[in-house]
Amino acid sequence: MNGTNNDAPQRNAAAQQSGQRLPDSPHAHGVTPAAERTLDILEFIATHGETRAAMLAQTLDIPRSSVYQLLDVLERHGFVTCLKDRHTYGIGLKTFEMGSAYSRQHRVSRIAHPVLARLVDDTGENGHLAVLHGSQIVYVLEERAAGRPPLVSGVGVRLPSHLTASGRAMLAGLSQAQVDALYPNRAAFVDRTGVGPKSPRDLRALLNAIRLTGFAEEHGDVTPGFDSYAVAVRDYNGYPIAGLALTFVSNALGSERLDALRNRLKLAGEELSRDLQ
Repeated sequence: MNGTNNDAPQRNAAAQQSGQRLPDSPHAHGVTPAAERTLDILEFIATHGETRAAMLAQTLDIPRSSVYQLLDVLERHGFVTCLKDRHTYGIGLKTFEMGSAYSRQHRVSRIAHPVLARLVDDTGENGHLAVLHGSQIVYVLEERAAGRPPLVSGVGVRLPSHLTASGRAMLAGLSQAQVDALYPNRAAFVDRTGVGPKSPRDLRALLNAIRLTGFAEEHGDVTPGFDSYAVAVRDYNGYPIAGLALTFVSNALGSERLDALRNRLKLAGEELSRDLQ
């Protein structure tokens, strides 16, 4: 045994005392070399366009055999495509779809902000905008009304779509086959407060009711003591690309006030859908 590993702690301590920066470990920050090299390859192709494997190996200092292995993985998952007649690799459909999804989300947030701000000003209740991400929703905008308590729906927070009004509004705009794919069995239904759908049959009945009224609602499914109303925001194909919602304290509003909230929310949803088309 050569003692190299035993000397490492002394070298590290000496370097720290002298203020020197130690080189990152191959596993620093939890990133494996293979994952880092895969991302380097994808980024290079995205930046430079069609690229030969030999160029990737030379420029990124990766063994050519490793480059081909990583390209094979990326190609099988649709992130790159092999242009066999030119012996080059280009960006695949999956990468394009992910970039398009980001662009759509950014555009939705930008256009929705003034609509959501007016909705909150007019109603005096907290409002937010969410998008679907698998069987979850991700909050991308939040507007808090003056004097209203904070909520769990901060920007970037993820919640189960079947428990939120925003998620239910969007799920109701999907086909039954799409919903079944997201919620195939009882195991797919997580629980937060003991209320809400717990099976595909429960969810199917709930979504059918939302399709009839055009409104989704939840009453303490996410946070006890708070209710929410939501409508789907749709693109030019009628696809639900976001959920627009208002959240308020349970049992704090009369029936006329609740009707006014639903009507104002409906108008805001229609306005935002038009703006996004």
